[in-house]
Amino acid sequence: MNNIVLYHPEIPQNTGNIMRTCAAVDMKLHLIKPLGFDLDIKKVRRSAANYMEQVTYEVYENFEDFESKNKGDYYFITRYGQSAPDQMDFKSSDKDTYVIFGSESSGIPKEILRPHLDKCLRLPMTDKVRSLNLSNTVAVLAYEVLRQQGYNDLFTHEPESLKGKDWLLK
Repeated sequence: MNNIVLYHPEIPQNTGNIMRTCAAVDMKLHLIKPLGFDLDIKKVRRSAANYMEQVTYEVYENFEDFESKNKGDYYFITRYGQSAPDQMDFKSSDKDTYVIFGSESSGIPKEILRPHLDKCLRLPMTDKVRSLNLSNTVAVLAYEVLRQQGYNDLFTHEPESLKGKDWLLK
């Protein structure tokens, strides 16, 4: 199973967008406290575009609580990472995959990253910006994991439950 993990998320709109992405790609969302908002607030629900009920998510008291309940391969997204996501092999493991993102203002603490330096990833970019928006970065990483796995059981066409794959032909 593929998982998205947010360590101390601060901006409710980002988390709402990430919830929508998790619903679209069938990934579980893990939220590690403290959160910079209340999950019931209107801003989270609005950004999630009413998909909040379609997302499986769990909230943890701290990183240790998260680690104790979730075993598998951890990948950390940090601007200090030394590898691009496509250099990782997300398809050959039979373990659960956890892609971990830090808070918008301060990222993931060094104490958590240091034991996992070989799994610290960075999205390649110019020296003109420090990082991309958190929800954009989650989307990029989620789809890289899925690309390597052949998109699992996701639809590559418009499902019949919506407008159907032949909608453009009608």
